Amino acid sequence: MFKKILIANRGEIASRIIRTCKKLGIQTVAVYSEADSEAPYVKEADESYLIGKAKVNESYLNIDIIIDVVKKSGAEAVHPGYGLLSENVDFANRLEDEGVTFVGPKASSIDAMGSKLTARNTMKKAQVPIIPGTNEPVETVEEASKIASDIGYPVMVKAAHGGGGIGMQIVHDQDELAKAFEGNARRAEQFFGNGTMFVEKVIEDAHHVEIQILADQHGNYVYLFDRECSIQRRHQKVIEEAPSPLLDETTRKQMGQAAIQAAQAIDYVNAGTIEFLVDEQLNFYFLEMNTRLQVEHPITEEITGIDLVEEQIKVAANQELTFNQDDLHMTGHAIEARIYAEDPKTFFPSPGKITKIAVPEGEKIRNDIGVTDNYTVTPYYDPMIAKLIVTGNDRLEAIQNLEWALSNYQVEGIKTNIPFLLEVAKSEAFREGQTRTSFIQDFITNSQEAF
Repeated sequence: MFKKILIANRGEIASRIIRTCKKLGIQTVAVYSEADSEAPYVKEADESYLIGKAKVNESYLNIDIIIDVVKKSGAEAVHPGYGLLSENVDFANRLEDEGVTFVGPKASSIDAMGSKLTARNTMKKAQVPIIPGTNEPVETVEEASKIASDIGYPVMVKAAHGGGGIGMQIVHDQDELAKAFEGNARRAEQFFGNGTMFVEKVIEDAHHVEIQILADQHGNYVYLFDRECSIQRRHQKVIEEAPSPLLDETTRKQMGQAAIQAAQAIDYVNAGTIEFLVDEQLNFYFLEMNTRLQVEHPITEEITGIDLVEEQIKVAANQELTFNQDDLHMTGHAIEARIYAEDPKTFFPSPGKITKIAVPEGEKIRNDIGVTDNYTVTPYYDPMIAKLIVTGNDRLEAIQNLEWALSNYQVEGIKTNIPFLLEVAKSEAFREGQTRTSFIQDFITNSQEAF
C-alpha cells in the first residue's frame, strides 16, 4: 500500500479523498491555488503546496508544477479526483514516466474514450448498443444537414472531444442546424482545442442512466449497479439517485453486463462509469464512458457499502478485488443533490463570501462539502460548493429525507440553488420517477410559482 498520495484536485472531492486516505493510514499532499489558500482541504491534508494563481491553467492544469510537487513531497501516487487532469492522457503518461502511480485507468484507456467518435466505434465493435448517428467526423453544415434528414429530426450536434455539456446542442429543423453546428464547433475548438463534430439522433423522453464499474489489474470486473442522472441543466447533472426508478431487474442486469463489455473492450482498470440513454421501452444506448471517479459516486457507496475511493487506491496498488458480482447487493435508496453557488432562477454563478453555512445532520444524511463560514466563492472554478446525500429504506423515504435536509440547509451571503432543488424534490413528477433528461426544462415551463 502507498505511504503518501498527492491529490491533484480541489474542493469537496479533495476533502473526500483525504478522508479515505486517513482511514487507510496514508499521508496526503494537497495542492492549491492562491484563490484556494483558505479552503478546508488545504488544512486537512498532511502537507500542502501552493502551485500558482487562481486561473486553472496557471495552477491545477499545470502538469509541470504538479509533477514538481510530486517529486518534492515524495508522493508515490496521485489521485486526480474528477475534472481538471483526471482524464488527461499527457498527465497519466508523465506520471508513468516519473515512476509515480496514477490512481485511475491506463493512459491508453483514457485515450480510447477521449474522443466520443472513437468511443462510438469501439462500443459498436464490442456489441454495446449505440445511438443512431455518424461514426465519422462531420466536416460541413451541408453534410450535417443531409445526415439529419436521413436519420430524422430532432438531432444532437455534438463535439467529439471535451465534456460538461460544452459543444453540444439539440436541433429540431434545418433552420436551427447551421447556426448550432458552426457555433458549437467554434466553442469546442475554443475550450478543447478540437472542433471536430458529429451528429446523433435524439432519443426522445430519454432517461440518463449510468453504470458504475470496477476492474482490477488481475482481470476481475464488477458493476455496482446504476444511477439515474436525468435531472440536468445545460447537460450538467443536478440531482442523481441510485438505483434508477425506471429500470427493472432484467434491464439492470443487461446494462451491467453491457458496461462490463465496454470496459473489457479497452482493457479498463480502476473505477469507471458507462453512461447510457434509456427510452420508455427500456431500450438502452451507449452515450459515453467517464474514465474517472464521478461526482455522484457517493450514492453508489450508500446503496452498496463499498468505498469507491478506497477500492481505487487498492486497485492502483495492484491489489485484487475482494468481492465478485454475486457478493454485491443494493440496500435502500440514495439521492444526491448538488449545491451550487448560483441564482436559483437563472442558474448563473453567484460568487461571493459565504458568511455562514449550516448543514443538516442525521443518520441518513451525508454532507460532502468544500467550504466553510467566511469562505469566498470565486468565479474561477465550477460553482458547486457541496453535495447533499440522503438515504432511505426505499425511494419515498429518501425523498422525504431530501426535502427535510434541503429545508434545513442554510447558506448565507450568496445565492444558491437550494430553493430550486427543494421545489424539484417536492414535485409530483419527481416523486413519480418521471426524471427524463427534459425534466428541468419541463419543470420550469410548467411551474406556476416563483421560488
